[in-house]
Amino acid sequence: MKKKIILSLFALALLGTAGHFGWQWWSHGRFIESTDNAYVAADMSVISSKISGYLQSLEAAENRRVKAGDVLFRIDDADYRAKLAQAEALLATRRAAMDIVDRQLNTQQASIAEAEASLRSSRADLTRTDDDLRRYNQLASGQYVSTQKLETAQTDQRKAKAALERAEAGRSVQRSQIAVLQANREQAMAMIAQAEAEVAMVKLDLENTVVRAPIDGVVGNRTAQLGQYVRPGVQLMVIVPLQEAYVVANFKETQLRDLRPGQKAQIKVDAYPGQVLQAHIDSLAPASGAKFSLLPPDNATGNFTKIVQRVPVKLVIDKAAGNPVDTLVPGMSVLVEIDRRARPE
Repeated sequence: MKKKIILSLFALALLGTAGHFGWQWWSHGRFIESTDNAYVAADMSVISSKISGYLQSLEAAENRRVKAGDVLFRIDDADYRAKLAQAEALLATRRAAMDIVDRQLNTQQASIAEAEASLRSSRADLTRTDDDLRRYNQLASGQYVSTQKLETAQTDQRKAKAALERAEAGRSVQRSQIAVLQANREQAMAMIAQAEAEVAMVKLDLENTVVRAPIDGVVGNRTAQLGQYVRPGVQLMVIVPLQEAYVVANFKETQLRDLRPGQKAQIKVDAYPGQVLQAHIDSLAPASGAKFSLLPPDNATGNFTKIVQRVPVKLVIDKAAGNPVDTLVPGMSVLVEIDRRARPE
């Protein structure tokens, strides 16, 4: 009898437990989409040099926090200072050449004014000789003047014409010099602009000898060593913005139907058991992870095997919820749970 009672109680307890979990699944669990294929990520900033040179000092230590604008390291700037002095000297030379051309233009304008005055004088002489010749012709018709004086007047008139032509030619020559000097001036201006660009470039290189942190974060993977010769584009360290960490959850394609940006989510970090972080969906990837791989699969090869694909979903941790974001390190494994009934705010 006692055995039957114990078995009955056990069956009732088992039935109650099953009913409880069944009700939990029916009322809540069936609306939850979860995945443990998720990890913490951050948009890390890879630090490298824009110029080449020897590392003179290292200001940022490994695993230390830095603020945006803090000095990370310095490159020996002696060579770049010498290049700047050379570029500035060349710029001064080009500007002096420009000043010479401007002075030549001023002198040429005076020469043109002189040629204009000479032309006016020649025109006046021609007018005078024309009048003299006309009078002598009238007097010669009445035989009131000798043939010698008439011939002299004719000669003077021809000389005045020649002088006028010479003055006009001289003015043309002087004016043509203006075009030559203007071309020289434009060339000098272009050379000055080139020298100024060179100075600006060297100044920029000189500024780049001091490398600063572009963002707030923690220094990691520092490979730079004091005295090392660095080249542009070579990774020297990484800054990890721990305060901007987020979660990438790879959901199966069959789980995506009701997932929307803005929906609330709960995150459980393997490293901190019992702690639940509040987050929300930021965005869904435009393609599955396979399509972004180095060698994406080609299903048209004839060797097709259907595999459920996973699509990355980005979740942003709510800072206002008191979540310890700074304790999360990129690469940590997490469990993500999203209630499909929740509508985006």
